[in-house]
Amino acid sequence: MASLKELRNRIASVRATQKITRAMQMVAASKLKRAQMAAEEARPYAEHMDATLQRMAAQAPQGADLPPLLGGRGQAQTHLLLVATAARGLCGGFNAAIVREARRALRRLLQEGKAVKLLCIGRKGHESLRRQYAAHMLEPIALSLAPPDFALAERIAERVLDLYEEEAFDVCTIFYARFQSVMVQVPQARQVIPLEETPPAEDAAPALYEYEPDAASVLEALLPHNLAVQILRALLENAASEQGARMTAMDSATRNAGDMIDKLTISYNRSRQAMITKELIEIISGAEAL
Repeated sequence: MASLKELRNRIASVRATQKITRAMQMVAASKLKRAQMAAEEARPYAEHMDATLQRMAAQAPQGADLPPLLGGRGQAQTHLLLVATAARGLCGGFNAAIVREARRALRRLLQEGKAVKLLCIGRKGHESLRRQYAAHMLEPIALSLAPPDFALAERIAERVLDLYEEEAFDVCTIFYARFQSVMVQVPQARQVIPLEETPPAEDAAPALYEYEPDAASVLEALLPHNLAVQILRALLENAASEQGARMTAMDSATRNAGDMIDKLTISYNRSRQAMITKELIEIISGAEAL
């Protein structure tokens, strides 16, 4: 059985940990609202941008040559997986869920005989995947602790476009977590090169649009911009999901620390009572012996 001093030290240690987890929970809660608003505000723009490009592709004449970013190169042998995770841990299963989804896709592609390259955005994904798939990994992209912005998304998009122009890959898919609630973050896999075709809604009425100066010029300007927009959307969704997951994880850790303190306190009181009882018995026994 642990001594009273050891129990006191354990209680003090768990209380210190509880203070840290409670502080982290409060910090995550303060950051969550702003991150959630940024993610929700980015969704309509990204979705409408995607829908516009798909509508232009659908209206193209039969047999017309679409830009490679929109229509692809006619092959899908080499895949680039963009795995967006957090720069830090202590956020529950947030990073693990994204990595699990990416690992599942990577295994499927390798079984199909495809070539796969991994480009990790954020330190945690790189650390998890390099143990098993170091041979497939490119130089990772580090994330700062500041909220993601469009400048960061543009830098990532430029690197992806440079790789595409070098014909380093044929298909690019980004993995991230869509923020649904504080308790729920859903891992997503979205193909961004070539643009993934989404079937129109059944009740959507067909519409014809005229583009100035012409559709080709509009596509030339919009397609690289759309890649940066979709990457920014993934980063913003990740930022909100990370704070929600961290808030939930730290709340659970704080509660568990409280339960452990209660159990250790009970053990301490029992040990202390047993020691006092033992000393009383020894005093009484000594007095009777005299």
